[in-house]
Amino acid sequence: MTLPAQVVSHVNTGELPLVYAGKVGVQVLRVSPETGAWVVRNRFKPGFELPRHMHTGAVHAYTISGRWRYKEQEAVHVAGSFVFEPAGSFHTLQVPEDNTEETEIIFVLEGAYIEYGEDGAITGVVNGETALRGYHALCDAEGIPRPDVLT
Repeated sequence: MTLPAQVVSHVNTGELPLVYAGKVGVQVLRVSPETGAWVVRNRFKPGFELPRHMHTGAVHAYTISGRWRYKEQEAVHVAGSFVFEPAGSFHTLQVPEDNTEETEIIFVLEGAYIEYGEDGAITGVVNGETALRGYHALCDAEGIPRPDVLT
């Protein structure tokens, strides 16, 4: 029996721009319009904190360098840590102020990221498509050609 050949996609993170929005470096690696999954590499500067948020789908996070935690939990994630966030979990990502390096994480996300304000109202929604638009806007602002991201 012959199995059909599958197309394998590849991207070299060294060839894609890593662009910053304040204390966050962003590099979108893949966006799947079919499944809603997206993959992003982030670098967080010491002291960074995301607003409280929830994901509509599961999230897988692999820590490359630095350390971080969820404000609501005691565990601290360091280089080599793999974290699984089930769909619907609420949390606040924090990077300690006393980190001596940036914290670098690769996230594989399914669905959308929903951000909440102090009053519990939704303040923002990001999915793969809007993350890619934001990434391209940061590249445009830096005068960097828009990279080809895997789809």
